[in-house]
Amino acid sequence: MWMIKNKLAIAISFILLVICMSIYFPFPNNEMIKARSTFMTFPIRNEEGYVFLGIFTSVLFVISLVLLQVGLKKYHFRTLVLVILAFALLPLALITIFQETFAEGIYAIKYDGNGNCNFEYMSEDLLNGECSLVLHNRSNESVSFQLDFIDSNFYGEDGIRMESLMNVAGPFHVTIEANRKESIHLKELLDVTGIPKHIDGGSSSNIHIKLTEGQRSRNL
Repeated sequence: MWMIKNKLAIAISFILLVICMSIYFPFPNNEMIKARSTFMTFPIRNEEGYVFLGIFTSVLFVISLVLLQVGLKKYHFRTLVLVILAFALLPLALITIFQETFAEGIYAIKYDGNGNCNFEYMSEDLLNGECSLVLHNRSNESVSFQLDFIDSNFYGEDGIRMESLMNVAGPFHVTIEANRKESIHLKELLDVTGIPKHIDGGSSSNIHIKLTEGQRSRNL
């Protein structure tokens, strides 16, 4: 083709891009939940330290972009922008197609990540916890599962419990009908007696959750 200078470089570039996307494909779990620092969609550091697989994948991604530039005669910048956008958006499109066609059970559940929690101090051993989130069942059958809350990165790093305190009042069982969005609102009085590290109040957004259905589970 008139734009291509080196076909081998282009081919290797796209192979590396596919490998990078496969390693940290955001399904069925969100691999970025515990990330403290990231590059593109790759975790670089978490609460345990540096993530060497994430660093290695980041290096592969940069190499793939360099090879892409080497293999092209012109339109380097616009091609680079298009490839980066495609790399970021293509997984979301593939997940949507899968969930609306073949996915069953909790694999068909979509969470937009915009949930929030608020905790109000009541007494030394009591908190009033309130969480809201929206889940979308993309399948043609109803789905039932157990919902648990996962601590956010900020609090989980110090071992201080926040969102997971809601699990004291659990387990929460949820059923979402076919092809339906469900607004879930939970308000519970939480007995935190015996929990040594916990917040005394506060709020958080973009909360993380865990869905469990039999032997299957997903962290979102």
